[in-house]
Formats: sequence, C-alpha cells, structure tokens
Amino acid sequence: MAKVVLASHNQGKLRELREILRDQIPGLDVDHDVVDAAAVGAPDVVEDGVTFAENSLKKAHTVAAASGLIAVADDSGLAVDVLGGAPGIFSARWAGKHGDDAANLNLLLAQLADIADQHRGAKFCCAASMATPDGAEAVEFGELPGTLVREPRGEKGFGYDPILAPTELTGEYAGKTCAEIPAEVKNSMSHRARAFIALIPHLRAALA
Repeated sequence: MAKVVLASHNQGKLRELREILRDQIPGLDVDHDVVDAAAVGAPDVVEDGVTFAENSLKKAHTVAAASGLIAVADDSGLAVDVLGGAPGIFSARWAGKHGDDAANLNLLLAQLADIADQHRGAKFCCAASMATPDGAEAVEFGELPGTLVREPRGEKGFGYDPILAPTELTGEYAGKTCAEIPAEVKNSMSHRARAFIALIPHLRAALA
C-alpha cells in the first residue's frame, strides 16, 4: 500500500523523487510506497498562488486530503536578476500558453537580448512541501544559480535548461548548460533535488 503520494502526474518527477528518497527513510520501499497522484485518483490542482511555496503547499494539502496519505509537492521556476525575479511562478506560461517551452525560452531570450553577459545572472528556484491528511505541513527550498547564455544549447532536460549554465559546474562541464550535462550530474545539484533533500527529515518524522 502506498505511503507517500507525489502531487503530480509527471512520471519524470516521480522517478526523480524515488531516487532522491531511496535508502533515506527506514522502512520506505520507494518503488512501491511512493506513487503519483494518478495512482490514487487525486486531481490536478490549479496553481493560483503568488509564490512557489503557496503553490507547492496547495498541491500537497489538496492531494493529502483527497488520498488520505502523506503528500509531497513542488513548484519551481526561473528567476532572472535583471527582471526582478521574473518569470518566477509564471515560468511555465511566460509566453502565454502553459507548457510551451520553446515559446517561453525564445521570448525570454528576446527580452534579454541587449543585456550584457555580466548582468545575465539567474537561478532555478524550487519550493518542496509536505502535507499530512490531518493538516500538518512543511516546506523547504532549493536553488541552482547560474548565468543565461544567448542561444539554447543541448538536447537534455526541459524548460529553460538549454539556457542556464550553472555557476557551480567545473572541469569538463564548466560553462555547460543544464541541457548539455548528464542527467545524473544535473539531478545531483538541481534546485528540486536540494529542496526535496531538505524535506526528508520532515518525511521521516511524519512516517515514524
């Protein structure tokens, strides 16, 4: 029987969460105990909050109430320094249509065309949350800082991955975008992984 439900229908996110939680919580068999929202018949949740944390917590609480299980969720996006943190919570629909990655990316690059390289700082941000059926909650945050390149590079990843070059990358991956590096390298340092890793102690306590 499932113990933890991810408030998402995204199979990629489910795989990533299982890998993050693997061997981290005694008695939790991630391949069987951690499932997605579709597995428990939980609905999609409208993300109408004004912060990543609000959206993440809303999803977690809604799915926890619908499933009777501990629920985890995340909301994430790109924050560009010279845009005052935008696109932020509007990252997935920056060009107007939700989930049109190419349009979102091209619009953002056009808006930043005249911005000098030294001012193209940005970061991926994530709020990961947990909610229990009785209303308890926790939220943690993760970031991946970098700079925005001028043309998309790489075939891996999704969203804005082809234009963010993490500043922490060194050696053979220095200067590469998130879409040019292996998935295991990206996932080891991603904003989402960092947020969910910070959430693990709350999950341990809730499952104890």
